[in-house]
Amino acid sequence: MRLHFVVEGQTEETFVRDLLSSELALKGIYCYAHRVTTGRKGSRVYRGGLLSFQHLRKDLELWMKQDSGADSWFTTMVDLYRLPSDFPGIAESRALADPVAKAELLEARFMDNLSHPRFVPYIQPHEFEALLFSDPPGFSIAFPMVTGAELAELEAIRRAAGTPEHIDEGDETSPSKRISKLLPEYDKPVSGPLIAKRIGLTKMRAECHHFDRWLRRLETAR
Repeated sequence: MRLHFVVEGQTEETFVRDLLSSELALKGIYCYAHRVTTGRKGSRVYRGGLLSFQHLRKDLELWMKQDSGADSWFTTMVDLYRLPSDFPGIAESRALADPVAKAELLEARFMDNLSHPRFVPYIQPHEFEALLFSDPPGFSIAFPMVTGAELAELEAIRRAAGTPEHIDEGDETSPSKRISKLLPEYDKPVSGPLIAKRIGLTKMRAECHHFDRWLRRLETAR
């Protein structure tokens, strides 16, 4: 099985390549990650950052045409945080308070919109950094000088939210903003995948149930 990921940015691309790929390969699933195309100027292609739903849909349709075999599947990894206003179901989702319920509704509308038999969409509540709150001590791999007080604060944020996927999406209180406030040196494309690798998928899946359900669907897709 070939599994194509259209992802939001460099961090997710590295996460798929360095962590998800090795795990899924054990189940005969071979992964390919593509950052969403956001623009073209002459021969130059700009990738990364989800500016509109149409960019995402166009990229998916392109890969679906290029690899139309019965053993090819497709998925996404994009953030619920600041999802484009033209995303299918976005207005409907605003009536829901729970971020996981929002993500599930938007994924369902996405599936309806694209209508492909081998497509399993994924939207991360609220953003990639939520996964890193699965095990706050994992931050020490990227920040060896992190203090016990800082790790305790990260753990308190995680406990207060209930689950990592429920940390809110405020402009100053989203997962990435909370990390940057405590650890200003946090560099998402470099630090994020490094911390994720240290934490490991087993812990992430135990703490982040929406994330785990997505991987289970991919593992059993045939």
